[in-house]
Amino acid sequence: MPKSDQGITKDRYMLIPRTAIFVRRGDEYLLIKGAPTKRLWAGKYNGIGGHVERGENILFSAQRELLEETGLFADLWLCGTVIVDAGDASTGICLFVFCGENAQGEIKASEEGSVEWVKKEAVLHLPVVEDLPILLDQIHTMQRGDPPFSARSYYDENEKLKVVFTSTSAKSS
Repeated sequence: MPKSDQGITKDRYMLIPRTAIFVRRGDEYLLIKGAPTKRLWAGKYNGIGGHVERGENILFSAQRELLEETGLFADLWLCGTVIVDAGDASTGICLFVFCGENAQGEIKASEEGSVEWVKKEAVLHLPVVEDLPILLDQIHTMQRGDPPFSARSYYDENEKLKVVFTSTSAKSS
């Protein structure tokens, strides 16, 4: 469908595509601890990921981000999507969440931060980005071939993070 038929107008909600990658090894997840120089989440643990660049599909973007930030390759599959209401009336984030296994390569740090394997239960005792425990709880029992979840993330009137999952087997927080 040509651009003129897409219905793109300034009054519609627009989404910026990003990826989040959670490579696992048993009950451990490969997480990145944000570099102290980062503007956002410095010193906090997060999944691997970043922006989908123009011309990339989401799987290629996830593979690229994983390699850039960790030095690793892994078998990745889409396990869910989260629409993140960033509080802007016109722009939000569409987060494509990938699970991965069978990591190959040698772990290396990047300018984004240091990378380490972290046990799932340890996440509750570490400085983390706010939605990390929620996403890990959702994907922890997922296997390749499971239907992907769908969620919406936003802050309520008390500035408390809410993540609402809409798949039938999903949890919500």
